[in-house]
Amino acid sequence: MKKRNIATTAVFKIFSIFVLITALIATAQSKETAMLSDDEIDNLVRRTYQYVAMFNVINKNALMKESPPATGWNGTWAAPSLMDHNAKTIARPNNDTLYVTSTLDLRSEPVIVSYPVFDSKFVALEISAYDHYVDIPLTTTKGDFKEPTKVLYYTERTQGYDGGPVEGVDKIIEMTGDFVTAFLRVMPHAVEPERLEKNLAAMKEVKAVTLSEHLGQPPKPVEEAQFPDFGVSDADIYENNFAEVMQFVVNHTTFDADDEMDAAVLAALKPLGIEPGRTFDPQRAKAVDGKALAEAARKVHKEALEMWVSPEGEAMLNDLFLPKGEMTFEAMVLQSAYGPIGLPAHQAVYPGIVAADGQPLNAQHDY
Repeated sequence: MKKRNIATTAVFKIFSIFVLITALIATAQSKETAMLSDDEIDNLVRRTYQYVAMFNVINKNALMKESPPATGWNGTWAAPSLMDHNAKTIARPNNDTLYVTSTLDLRSEPVIVSYPVFDSKFVALEISAYDHYVDIPLTTTKGDFKEPTKVLYYTERTQGYDGGPVEGVDKIIEMTGDFVTAFLRVMPHAVEPERLEKNLAAMKEVKAVTLSEHLGQPPKPVEEAQFPDFGVSDADIYENNFAEVMQFVVNHTTFDADDEMDAAVLAALKPLGIEPGRTFDPQRAKAVDGKALAEAARKVHKEALEMWVSPEGEAMLNDLFLPKGEMTFEAMVLQSAYGPIGLPAHQAVYPGIVAADGQPLNAQHDY
């Protein structure tokens, strides 16, 4: 009996050592570090800033319940008044137009948004996905919003839909991402009370429904998305969960192999093991120096603030907030770091105006 116990103990010890060695090997593998030079970190941050910034904007719009305009997915929020510094979902909301925000999940089926007639001199529909390319499909400067308009949004990954016509739909738009912001800016005409009330009432008519609901059927089931956490600032994501966010983003974005900026960002992410179609595994993901990434992001942000108010930034005003294929890399970094989701110059311009102390204007202060 004693010999058997000794043998059993020996086997148990050997087994324990084997388990320990296996665990140590697995831990070592899971903590493989992506060795990046300072230049590679700088390039990685600049190439991904547009995605990190818009991940923050779109997900805050949908999920940040404590601050308007939180919509939920496939929901719409109409501002009751002009925005101020209390709005946390947008980096730099304007204070001369009202917002109507729709935040869309296009994975399970297309979403159709109904836009009413407006009695306003200026209304613009602005749309973007995580890649931060901006399109203006409807605007009063082109004669829109004189008739009610239904717009259908989908992506190449939207299930059960190939882009064909749908009865009752006026415009069909293929987006480059599965999670989308589609919002109106409406000039309120606040000095004309009757006109203001008319436009506020019209804003409440903006509604988002799924294609199934449009056809009189129940909406299709939607698989719950496991969203990574958004950050208070972009630097938070770079420091805390950059790899997880970017793996999620590339899985829900359409990339063009012939597009230079698309190819460059995928090349920058590949050494980290981040590629479209992969599943993020925190145990096996390559470790990234989050503090170095955050420091680089803050540097890029500071550069953007300084450039915006400089002659160099002034010269780029016509190059900002454009569709895919029309953006330069430098302009994309500038708009993403300074203040994402603005209008192109044919709708609005954002000259670099600062206070007497050289700081950007802030809605918390009077000037």
